[in-house]
Amino acid sequence: MFALLLSVPLAWFVAATAMRAAELVCAVAFVLVVELLNTAIEKLADRLTMDHDKQIGRVKDMGSAAVGVALLMAGAFWIFAIVERLGFV
Repeated sequence: MFALLLSVPLAWFVAATAMRAAELVCAVAFVLVVELLNTAIEKLADRLTMDHDKQIGRVKDMGSAAVGVALLMAGAFWIFAIVERLGFV
């Protein structure tokens, strides 16, 4: 939540246009959504069984991988916006 609150004013400073600022904030919000879904999956899996289960472990790993991909995507959006703002693109 802190990252989302921080991204709103920072996006207006970094972005060249209002649309780009909205995209940057949405990218951070997307990471938050994926993280919430990952947490829900992990809590549900822990509720099913606390024993070690390979399939549940894979599901948890896939949720974590989804968070990682969302972070990479958001990072790429922010880096592109910064490069664009600096005039390199």
